[in-house]
Amino acid sequence: MPDITIILLAAGSSSRFELDVKKQWLRIGHKPLWQFVADRLNETVQFQKIIITSSKDDISFMKNYASYTFVQGGATRQESLKNALLEVESEFVLVSDIARSCISEEFLESIISKKGDADCIVPYLKANDTIVYENKTIDRDKVKRVQTPQLSRTSALRSALETKVEFTDESSAIVSNGGTREFILGEDSAHKITHISDLNHLSCLKSPSNDTLSGTGFDVHAFDNKGDMYLGGVKIESDYGFIAHSDGDVAIHALIDALLGAGGMGDIGMMFPDNDDSFKKIDSKELLKMVVTKINNLGFVIVNVDITIAAERPRIADYKLPMRKALSAILNIDTSRVNIKATTTEKLGFIGRGEGVGVIANANLKYFDWTKI
Repeated sequence: MPDITIILLAAGSSSRFELDVKKQWLRIGHKPLWQFVADRLNETVQFQKIIITSSKDDISFMKNYASYTFVQGGATRQESLKNALLEVESEFVLVSDIARSCISEEFLESIISKKGDADCIVPYLKANDTIVYENKTIDRDKVKRVQTPQLSRTSALRSALETKVEFTDESSAIVSNGGTREFILGEDSAHKITHISDLNHLSCLKSPSNDTLSGTGFDVHAFDNKGDMYLGGVKIESDYGFIAHSDGDVAIHALIDALLGAGGMGDIGMMFPDNDDSFKKIDSKELLKMVVTKINNLGFVIVNVDITIAAERPRIADYKLPMRKALSAILNIDTSRVNIKATTTEKLGFIGRGEGVGVIANANLKYFDWTKI
């Protein structure tokens, strides 16, 4: 179908999902939900282009997974759709939500078979229960539960969205703009994920992979002759601190790189560039909190971390347990899963000369297992 582009909307914050993980990042095997849906549709129909909308925070990470066209979404569904339409060159456009994950081939073909019959082809479900609106019982046969995907003439949809009025689906916008729509019977299997309980209705979704994902981080900082010293989230009694853009907590910096590495999310310099003044002298624990939130949002859970601190000075034996407690509270794991080791370099190199500290960190992640909710 070379004259049809599909837009998959995945820029939402999943505010109604009630979990730390965004629903578009639930894993099906190794694939995040948005990729699972896109691949599944791509195997069914030959689209001219597959466009996926994404939040500003997620878009660079999404590009690591697939070669589809990614577009930064807006604050609303409609804004995201308008942004995506800028990339559409085909006569027709099919719009669906990533949350509608189990669309069957037959359902998709039934929509596409109506191409051109109206400005918008709209699947719907009948209302089987009694319907009461503003305390009045109304004829349920006149009620339609509208679904996606919806197939529209690209020109009609573009024109319809040139308004400040917000619409919850494409057909409402098109009809409001004087266009036409045709309803076809939808299917129950095209159930939309809005709340956690909706996952129980989608048989096409398989469990996430149980693989463990490992990452390593390394960082060094030279001593400064002034300032406070922070290491592993703990203030160290010392007459000197670290030369750094932030507070110089080299242990947390290495840990952040290990966590980002395990998730395939780049490195600390990409997430917190040292030319950004908003991070100047920042408490590194705050950086770690932001990383943990992002890791959880993208569908990972932290299993354990292991940190090796190489230093001739200061002596950190008395700080190991406080470090474990401080870091475990941020990582949301038991203290027993945060290991702190200390070593020296036998007087070799800049560390051996007492000029700074080097840290190696390892972290292990797993995918959030939504099947156990």
